[in-house]
Amino acid sequence: MKSNHARFAFFVLTALVLTGCAGKVRYPDYYMLALAPSNDAPAADNQKLPAIAVQRFETPAYLRQGRIVYRESPEHIGFYEYHRWASDPGQVVTTAMMDSLRASGVFSLVEPYDGQERAPYVLRGRLEKLDEVDYRNGVQVEVRLSAQLLNTKTGTAVWAGDTTKTANVDQRQVNSVVRAMGKATQDGIAELVQNMEEQLSAATVVARNPAVSP
Repeated sequence: MKSNHARFAFFVLTALVLTGCAGKVRYPDYYMLALAPSNDAPAADNQKLPAIAVQRFETPAYLRQGRIVYRESPEHIGFYEYHRWASDPGQVVTTAMMDSLRASGVFSLVEPYDGQERAPYVLRGRLEKLDEVDYRNGVQVEVRLSAQLLNTKTGTAVWAGDTTKTANVDQRQVNSVVRAMGKATQDGIAELVQNMEEQLSAATVVARNPAVSP
């Protein structure tokens, strides 16, 4: 009888331990990089360039792991185990860049690149950084973007740009970090599109009137 009671007590204790462990299971939280559509006014029709195809923005290997990144020093990359991206940041940035290009009205048509170089222009880009930075004053985020516009007929670059944006995080919470990342990313995209528009407009003026210097 004592043996049976001991076995029963052992089973009950084991069940309680397993139940307690199961109650402590933590599931990841997922976040979206929310980028608002641009409200830029479209350019006049006679200023528009032909169609552009936008390739998916590349990302470094550490950003493709799906986990939100933080840096405690320039050399150290850390990952939040339970805070992850719901969508690939590279694809989100690609979609936002296409939205901003459409809103700017620089091109007559903006479409995703499908592997066929039918459009006169192709835009290649890279999301270099999308990091929480903890080694400066307070908590910040740093976003770096670069892009290059190619003429598909000649293979030459007609424009290239890069930008780095930082933003302060108002609260030490991942939600606040993600919001700051979204703002910095949107600002970076807007700067690239504006710079592209200005350079292409200047080049168009020179092409139409060689006597005008850019």
